[in-house]
Amino acid sequence: MQFGIFTVGDVTTDPTTGRTPSEHERIKAMVAIALKAEEVGLDVFATGEHHNPPFVPSSPTTMLGYIAARTERLILSTSTTLITTNDPVKIAEDFAMLQHLAGGRVDLMLGRGNTGPVYPWFGKDIRQGIPLAIENYALLHELWRKDVVDWEGRFRTPLQSFTSTPRPLDGVPPFVWHGSIRSPEIAEQAAYYGDGFFANNIFWPKEHFIRLVELYRQRFAHYGHGTPEQAVVGLGGQVFMRKNSQDAVREFRPYFDNAPVYGHGPSLEEFTDQTPLTVGSPQEVIDKTLTFRDSFGDYQRQLFLMDHAGLPLKTVLEQLDILGEEVVPVLRREFAAGRPSEVPDGPTHGALVARRDAEAGEGSPVPAGSPA
Repeated sequence: MQFGIFTVGDVTTDPTTGRTPSEHERIKAMVAIALKAEEVGLDVFATGEHHNPPFVPSSPTTMLGYIAARTERLILSTSTTLITTNDPVKIAEDFAMLQHLAGGRVDLMLGRGNTGPVYPWFGKDIRQGIPLAIENYALLHELWRKDVVDWEGRFRTPLQSFTSTPRPLDGVPPFVWHGSIRSPEIAEQAAYYGDGFFANNIFWPKEHFIRLVELYRQRFAHYGHGTPEQAVVGLGGQVFMRKNSQDAVREFRPYFDNAPVYGHGPSLEEFTDQTPLTVGSPQEVIDKTLTFRDSFGDYQRQLFLMDHAGLPLKTVLEQLDILGEEVVPVLRREFAAGRPSEVPDGPTHGALVARRDAEAGEGSPVPAGSPA
């Protein structure tokens, strides 16, 4: 199982000091957080994509390429790549290039984002969000798997005898997650292609996400990719920790109360009771995260949001120390205990290459995370 962090790259005023970091400071902080993630033994760093204030990660592959040059083991991913407003040709080429630079330590999560105005900024119609996601990914999927592509669809100019360059590393495209907060069509899309499905699992009660994950697992099996238990699932989470839970609540409360997304809404206590947010001791984080398996079954990737709402870099790095030293080692051990052998591991480039070779030799699908 893979553990990591994801960021949305918000530039938010620290409510305890009134200080707002510059865009430059926030970008450099995101890099420092990624490097710290590898240092403390995490597996994945994922960045969002936004094209509006107060967010800075407008060019995820630029940032991930820089981080790739400064890391050796960390899987570099996205917490959203906008499949609706980016040109699939550009996604195909950018992420294939990143694959080569990072030695295969790359995957990506496709999504539609949560900023409505981004659609007209890029010449798209928000009312076509789902059809755009479906058609654009169909083209992206083909670009990575065919050397020469002829294409005609509704939303972009036709392609004639087009080859995207560079070709994917080892002839194997990056693993794709389809992320969704609310759309069953995206769970269906992930299942159809045999890709991964990532449930945000932050802002809504778990019952909502359970329905999406169950739909994905059922349809994954329907399309012949394996059993429901072999479907590749990722979950989000959100934590803030101190040695004593009272200290964690006291320190995090002003950040929660003023957070751009959920501030001035439900109380911290209501939110932690009704959503996966955990504010407390490391043991409380362990206990609550382990309940995710009861709700969603065995899964492959757990990402935590830890650097938002104006939290200073020093605090985030402290949180990563706690996560890497006290929480993740226990989670690895506990999630591994009793995990059925047929449940695939988290996807890696090496596993995907082995899967491709096995399918070429046997002619039958192999689960995406299966070891060589």
